[in-house]
Amino acid sequence: MDAILEFIKSTGFYMLVENYSYLIMIAVACVLLYLAIVKKFEPLLLLPIAFGMLLTNLPGANLYHSELYTGGHVDWINFVDKAGLIDYLYLGVKLGIYPSLIFIGVGAMTDFGPLIANPKSLLLGAAAQFGIFVTFVAAKEFLGFSAEEAGSIGIIGGADGPTAIFVTSKLAPHLLGPIAVAAYSYMALVPVIQPPIMKALTTKKERQIEMKQLREVSKTEKIIFPIVVTIFVSFLLPSAAPLIGALMLGNLMRESGVCDRLSKTVQNELMNIVTIFLGISVGATATVSAFFNLQTLGILLLGVIAFGFGTAGGVLLAKFMNLFCKEKINPLIGSAGVSAVPMAARVSQVVGQKENPKNFLLMHAMGPNVAGVIGSAIAAGVFLSLFAK
Repeated sequence: MDAILEFIKSTGFYMLVENYSYLIMIAVACVLLYLAIVKKFEPLLLLPIAFGMLLTNLPGANLYHSELYTGGHVDWINFVDKAGLIDYLYLGVKLGIYPSLIFIGVGAMTDFGPLIANPKSLLLGAAAQFGIFVTFVAAKEFLGFSAEEAGSIGIIGGADGPTAIFVTSKLAPHLLGPIAVAAYSYMALVPVIQPPIMKALTTKKERQIEMKQLREVSKTEKIIFPIVVTIFVSFLLPSAAPLIGALMLGNLMRESGVCDRLSKTVQNELMNIVTIFLGISVGATATVSAFFNLQTLGILLLGVIAFGFGTAGGVLLAKFMNLFCKEKINPLIGSAGVSAVPMAARVSQVVGQKENPKNFLLMHAMGPNVAGVIGSAIAAGVFLSLFAK
């Protein structure tokens, strides 16, 4: 009888009776799984995040122990004795390994040709990072978040999930779950969030502006670009070197033409494996105490603000540049400066073509779009250099 009682007490059903809050997070995980599978909201990462959330909230499973990472540091003394499977996987997040590996794959899939052909689009990508810093100020000054927390929340505005995870794991690891969910959820909602802002800030005439075809970029230019960017940005912001270096390494593999096997591997096998590990690890940080509080609601609200101001920043700078440029820029491409590649560029194309069927803005929008990837990594470097301990 004692053995039977001990077995009953060891079951998750018995533990649920003692703490029903597990059910709340399991329900949230199921909702996110629904959004990933049925609604297809960033399913490649939202699905593993949701399942990681499910696993960490299974009572008694002991797959993840948040106490091993209290204070932003790994408790190596107790790690071997207490760690579960996801604790080991989470080290890739904590040590900044997964985001950098993903950036190698992103670089290998990115064509910087449109940016090289039209260097002005770099300014549009930079302007779209405006949302990051507006959100940082709002979170710190008006909602009572610390500078480290505000920086982590602000990075959501870059529309770059790996960068948001990288910064948050360094500055505010206790917010990793809510920030990751907010970042990837809003990235999936870019086609919903951006068009109303784009239309509100532009006239019909501006949306109809046709742009000339971009010049052809030479292979030499494409090879030199990642090398120069890595050196310059790393000198300017050494803390951004892990992300920028990884991004440009992947791009150099692509453009050099001598590493086809490596380029294909980082685009496919490496990206897929790391995405699974990253998603499960980040989802595992979403416990009841970390997820259900006023801070989380504030993060969700600030995420929308970050995306909105980022979109507005790119559009408004394009309108300002038109005051001085002979060849007019369609302001719609400025919204692509948020680094949701290539979704934001496609939104610019769709909105522009509705106004003018002859409009082909996709390649023009890809310039600010890939510039946004660099811009968000630089913004991350700024926050890390200012606030990382």
